[in-house]
Amino acid sequence: MDQTQRRLFLINYLFEEQSQKDRNFASERIPEDEAKQKRILRSLVNMRAPKPISDEFLRIQNEYMQEELKQMDIFDVAQLEDLEPHISLWQGDISKLRCGAIVNAANSDMVGCFIPCHNCVDNIIHTYSGVQLRWECAQIIDKMGCGLPTGAAKITKAYNLPCKHVLHTVGPTIFSELTQDDEKALASCYRSCLDLAQQSNVESVAFCCISTGVFRFPNQRAAEIAVQTVRQYLRNTSKPLKVIFNVYLDKDRAIYE
Repeated sequence: MDQTQRRLFLINYLFEEQSQKDRNFASERIPEDEAKQKRILRSLVNMRAPKPISDEFLRIQNEYMQEELKQMDIFDVAQLEDLEPHISLWQGDISKLRCGAIVNAANSDMVGCFIPCHNCVDNIIHTYSGVQLRWECAQIIDKMGCGLPTGAAKITKAYNLPCKHVLHTVGPTIFSELTQDDEKALASCYRSCLDLAQQSNVESVAFCCISTGVFRFPNQRAAEIAVQTVRQYLRNTSKPLKVIFNVYLDKDRAIYE
């Protein structure tokens, strides 16, 4: 199979799966345009519920995504210079980082964003890892018997991402004024991720800007808490650990610099 054949197989498989679940669901004619096909595939993956899938689908999906990965600009964090000992800054798409683990700003159910092609980090990470990640996250939550608490974290495989692991953490959502409890919860997100990284022998962790954006935590204060918490953690650990603050927006880069 070439990439077009793989992509069409995946689209048709997911269309068929959805139509079996919902008789009112009708697959549209698949356009010939590559970009439109990719958008359809991403949308179907985003909307799919967490559940097992056939080995054939996984094999073809993994082949497809690994070939796509070869065409992307993957950045290895080993190339980064430190802003200060063991801490670096990088601007770009966190899903394109080759490192030990990237951090996902997750919801408490951990199963990712279901909005087709949404541009949040949760959606992007689940999109480019493959359908296995959502299923693994669902199994974790099922075993817990409850949602992931704010400030806590869990670690999973990264599947088709260039990193080795994904650290999922639930940051606080700000509904009115920022409180000390909100600040403590955000600091806990960073500590929980770093603890899990150390326990899992992860040597480098890339943090997104947890709780900013749709969670409405003020960017400046979020960065201050992130840097302060990481600095304190690194001072108190004997294991080697490289931390990367990953920013996407120019305003966040300016804050961290």
